[in-house]
Amino acid sequence: MLRDHPETDVTIYERHTNVSFLSCGISLYLDGQVKHLEDMFYSSPEQLTSLGATIKTRFNVLKIDATAKTLEAVNMDTGDMVNDTYDKLIMATGSTVTVPPIFGIDEDKVLLCKNYDQAKAIYETAKDNKRIAVIGAGYIGTELAESYARTDHEVLLLQSRDIVLNHYVDKNFSDKVINLLEDKGVEVHLDSRVTSFTSDDKGELVIESTQGDYTADLAIVCTGFVPNTELLRGQVDMDRHGAIIINDYVQTSNPDIFACGDASVVNFNPTGKPAYTPLATNAVRQGMLAGINVFGNIQQYMGTQATSAMNLFGYTLASTGLTLDHAKRNDFNADMVTFEGTWRPEYMPSTDKLTINLVYDRDSRRILGAQLFSKHEVAQSANAISIAIQNRNTIDDLSFVDMLFQPNFDDPFNYLNLVAQMAVEKETQRGNNHPRLTAAAHHVQAADQQ
Repeated sequence: MLRDHPETDVTIYERHTNVSFLSCGISLYLDGQVKHLEDMFYSSPEQLTSLGATIKTRFNVLKIDATAKTLEAVNMDTGDMVNDTYDKLIMATGSTVTVPPIFGIDEDKVLLCKNYDQAKAIYETAKDNKRIAVIGAGYIGTELAESYARTDHEVLLLQSRDIVLNHYVDKNFSDKVINLLEDKGVEVHLDSRVTSFTSDDKGELVIESTQGDYTADLAIVCTGFVPNTELLRGQVDMDRHGAIIINDYVQTSNPDIFACGDASVVNFNPTGKPAYTPLATNAVRQGMLAGINVFGNIQQYMGTQATSAMNLFGYTLASTGLTLDHAKRNDFNADMVTFEGTWRPEYMPSTDKLTINLVYDRDSRRILGAQLFSKHEVAQSANAISIAIQNRNTIDDLSFVDMLFQPNFDDPFNYLNLVAQMAVEKETQRGNNHPRLTAAAHHVQAADQQ
């Protein structure tokens, strides 16, 4: 806003003393890859002030009246109340860790993992606690398990579902991740829903679950996120998670209120429906669009494929779009092929194994998602598939799309071409022929009849 319209009066209310903390960097700080936690901020109150914004840190907004365009806030240090008005409101209130209804979750030895203060607590407690239980095996939980294992901790990873990373991968990839974790000493328990935290007479933390009891010195809860949107409840449209519904210009059902980041839904391109996908990639794009479109419908939101990646003990795991399980749940006639090979020719001095899952719709042949796993850096290939999903490309398109060949980098057909060709061959064997060939056959048949 201040870059394009420096005359704008911009006021930011923030409960904490800091802004723009990247929680995805917590695990990097924990195992020493990032030396200073402060490096994980991509802006600061001082930087925003220098641009011309008024920053009110340590102010908690208590009430918003969308009809009157007013808000009430309290200075958390002095207790003084503040009343303010606005012409346009942008809700970038983010999310908080889902706090499951578990008995004893307020125990001192149970920590949450999201913000800067929680990250500091996780780092400090890691020094004096050897046995760590991580509750939840999404991205943050899995990355924390890796970081604790790297720093010579005994790690217990408890997951309530039958696979890990269930939003991002299918079972064959979950098995790869679990095998890798267990090879590095992480104890993984699936279908283990935690029901309570208590302390025994030794002062140990007792974790009761549906698969039995475990003991640890410390537990980190990483069970997902819920949007912070109570201030607008009943005033704008929200989904079942409480995430704010937005249009193609990140505008809410109230035209003077915009929403972005973990407080809002995303427009999820693989399904064409809104979804709650709290990722930093979505937040930074939607935030910039809100700053642009608050002055009018200027730039449309392209939506997202929820493309993401992680580095796990030297392996790259990347995903985009829908898993096969999620595609079927969304009523697609979906299928998947799995490529097992290497990322460049085996006659080269070195190469690495590469596994790709490609998910597609059998009816339209449209690409719905992909997952990649290799010691080689394959994250950018997930970005390529993301573009294909965005553009509604088919397995036939991806089979022959132009990609470079040079033995240092890949085979004459890139591995993305090859996995798509596997999908085409699978459909051909089923009698579900290439649509262009089918159209050509009909054309020839019609000509013969004439």
